[in-house]
Amino acid sequence: MQNWKQKNKAGFSLVELVIVVVIIAIIGAIAIPRMSRGAAGASDSALVGDLKTLRSAIELYANEHGGLYPGLKADGTTDYTKVVAQLTQYSDDQGTTSATKSATAIYGPYLRAVPALPVGTTRKNSNGVAAADAAGIGWIYNATTGAINANTTTEIDAKGVLYNTY
Repeated sequence: MQNWKQKNKAGFSLVELVIVVVIIAIIGAIAIPRMSRGAAGASDSALVGDLKTLRSAIELYANEHGGLYPGLKADGTTDYTKVVAQLTQYSDDQGTTSATKSATAIYGPYLRAVPALPVGTTRKNSNGVAAADAAGIGWIYNATTGAINANTTTEIDAKGVLYNTY
């Protein structure tokens, strides 16, 4: 009979198992919301980083092209179709682009590629640059001032700040 009692005492009681399950549930209830906020914060940080990179590239372009921002012509007119090429390819002092460096195309490239918008409902495959919203446009850009922002209208971050005001 003594061997039978020793075998029963070797396992966990139902109360001990319930306590362990409750402790795991409490830890999960604390950790899961923090992890989901971390994912949203990562997108916000990616947007801040991408905007900083884009703004730096635009300013460098303007410094090397006599104060003209990408897409802005010397006569004051704008051509937004060339902005991505002017940032990702070589260019001459007038902003004419070339895939390879040459005797005249000595400036750039300023970016390997324009990053896709990391936030909002249109974030996937939205790496275009334009003056207004359209399909595939991730960044709203003003060629006369060099200002660039996220192409979002109502999306906000966890703090309630509109992404297009970053």
